[in-house]
Amino acid sequence: MRKFVAIFSLVVATSGAPLLIPQADAAIVYRSGEGWSAEDEDSGNAEATAAEQLRKAERLEAENQPKKALGAYRTLVRNWPQSIAAQHAQIKIADLYQSLGHSERAFKEYGVYLEKYPKGAEFERAVETQFQLATSFLEGERRKVLGVKTLPSMQRAAEMFADILKRAPYSKWAALSQFNIGRAMEKQDKWPEAVAAYQMVVDKYPADEIAADAQYQIGYIYYTLAKSGSNDFSARHRAREAYEDFIMRFPDSEKVAQAQENLKQLGDVDTRKTLDIGRYYQKTGNPKAAVIYFEEVINSDPGSDEAKTAQKLIDQLRSIHGDDALRSGPERAETGSKAKERRKMRALVETSSRPDFNGPPAPPAPPEPDEVAPARPEFRTFPDVEPPLPADNNQPPVEDGLLLGEP
Repeated sequence: MRKFVAIFSLVVATSGAPLLIPQADAAIVYRSGEGWSAEDEDSGNAEATAAEQLRKAERLEAENQPKKALGAYRTLVRNWPQSIAAQHAQIKIADLYQSLGHSERAFKEYGVYLEKYPKGAEFERAVETQFQLATSFLEGERRKVLGVKTLPSMQRAAEMFADILKRAPYSKWAALSQFNIGRAMEKQDKWPEAVAAYQMVVDKYPADEIAADAQYQIGYIYYTLAKSGSNDFSARHRAREAYEDFIMRFPDSEKVAQAQENLKQLGDVDTRKTLDIGRYYQKTGNPKAAVIYFEEVINSDPGSDEAKTAQKLIDQLRSIHGDDALRSGPERAETGSKAKERRKMRALVETSSRPDFNGPPAPPAPPEPDEVAPARPEFRTFPDVEPPLPADNNQPPVEDGLLLGEP
């Protein structure tokens, strides 16, 4: 039987045409995009004008016949959609569904009003009522399927707030709707989606007072993740950043004191974890690394119990290994010969670690014993020119006759 109903519903859904199932006082109707719902009772033939049809619907409502009144209002909207009376009729349809306890259907009908009549007189009231209905789902109201209430749906609440943002992005309820999308995501443990929704509040509505709560909530989400025992250092870092931004941007918020307390607890967690890392290195025989972490504990939170414990552990290591063995860096005291040998070994290691290293270079080969240096080359001379005679040291030098003016 269940299989038959599922297949039957699928066929109807794909057909797109309304399907009516007769009932004692109404009909169950399937409309594409809306699903199953109880159709209103037939309110009779339509009146001649929109005004007359409106008076008829209002009379039925006053006589406490809401289903017949719904039918009359629907007839007005269907036959005279552009009339002023149709705007009034559409908002009355939504109001009647809300009074009958059909929250989702009422929300949908208010959305129809917002879409068809964006300049209507009831625009702001329709947005506000949609916000209230969506908030009721956020707070646990259960959805109805074929008139039967199911479990609460945070996803449906998020969709409703998103629908408000789509149709009324500049209303006074826009920032709150965006914030509540974050709340709905948070209740489903969808942390990245929640952070993104809150961040959008801060970015798009920074002047709205709800922006402070959104910034705080970003920090709180990361704070919760950091406290969950997952050892997620990035979560602690992001929580600290978010809280610091919150305190800086919204110093007058009543949540500043709580943010400061949460920051302190985050610092305590970091200090304990750093102390644990130092103890690990102490246990595994690396005292120098242990001292580095113990000193970080002392510097980050000097007045804490963890800092006192870290100092005691440093004193114990010094008594065992001495100061030189625990001193980090190249500043350890050493003789000149030791420093020279250390630099030599370091250069050897750095060179030998290269991928193209083929060993130390070979020493130069000694010269062969019979190898003789080549003779010095002679300068070329002109064959018809006598080389000059050596000068007589006893005779004074004589200048060229041409220079003396001889013929």
